[in-house]
Amino acid sequence: MHFNLHNDLKRDGILIGRFPLCLVLLINDSNFPWFVLVPQRAEIRECFDLNAEDYQALWIESRAFSEGIMRSFTGDKLNVAALGNMTPQLHIHHIVRYSTDAAWPAPIWGKFPHHPYTEKEIDRIRAKIAAEKIAQFAAEG
Repeated sequence: MHFNLHNDLKRDGILIGRFPLCLVLLINDSNFPWFVLVPQRAEIRECFDLNAEDYQALWIESRAFSEGIMRSFTGDKLNVAALGNMTPQLHIHHIVRYSTDAAWPAPIWGKFPHHPYTEKEIDRIRAKIAAEKIAQFAAEG
């Protein structure tokens, strides 16, 4: 079986980097620094569907990514979640939150219409990710 990125993630995400296991997508919503890690494995819906090695790699990559984006974006809190109610392919949300953001302290889901990034904003985020060495080959996208 071959890995294919779910259409929802293709539509909403911008590829900004990779880890050995996961793709790093920026969700195209400038309201929040919002990323997802997507394990590059076919037909995976839940974390426990991964083999033991991939499961461990997922959380090692998530931790490294979490630390990097909190340094880079200087957030007040990091929300990490794997919901998948609408998009069944396993993907782990990493959302940098600020006590001043429009949804604080509530979850961000469905609160506001998405505001797409400009190309210049995407380039700035790619540069931040690359400068922090948060994910491998982040500048390539």
